[in-house]
Amino acid sequence: MGISFHETELSGVFVIEPERFDDERGFFARSLSNREFAAHGINPEFVEGNISFNRNRFTVRGMHFQRAPYAQAKLVRCTAGAIYDVVIDLRPDSITFGRWFGVELSAENRYALFVPEGFAHGFQTLNENSEVVYQVSSYYVAESCDGVRWNDPTFGIKWPGTEGITINDRDKNYSDFQP
Repeated sequence: MGISFHETELSGVFVIEPERFDDERGFFARSLSNREFAAHGINPEFVEGNISFNRNRFTVRGMHFQRAPYAQAKLVRCTAGAIYDVVIDLRPDSITFGRWFGVELSAENRYALFVPEGFAHGFQTLNENSEVVYQVSSYYVAESCDGVRWNDPTFGIKWPGTEGITINDRDKNYSDFQP
């Protein structure tokens, strides 16, 4: 037994299922083990934690990343409501360069998504009042922040909702992707 790691079709991206121990009180879950993460090639030192609260269903945040030397690995969880979490492989030397992966993370399923450095990351809320908590491996550096547009046809992400979304101007107006 242990934490379950499900590698996706994008190398280094894992959906992580906590190890649960149920009893009459409810359950206890182990969600992080440096030893088990390292056994799967995941060994970032998380240096910051962030919370994103979203009032509206179909809110989109992303697709964000930090450029080297401040690139970030992320461990993302949804602690209230549900989100459709998406990553895009932007590693130029990767065989999956330009491909995307999406998964539902929710307070109910308690999954996490590990996102290595070199990926754009974003999500769309599936419920009102959804909260996302994530840890990052590098400090926030405003000058290195960048992104790709959530609906850039280069990637063809299939979002759950495209009508009535809430999105800020920065995320809505990123230029078309240029490799």
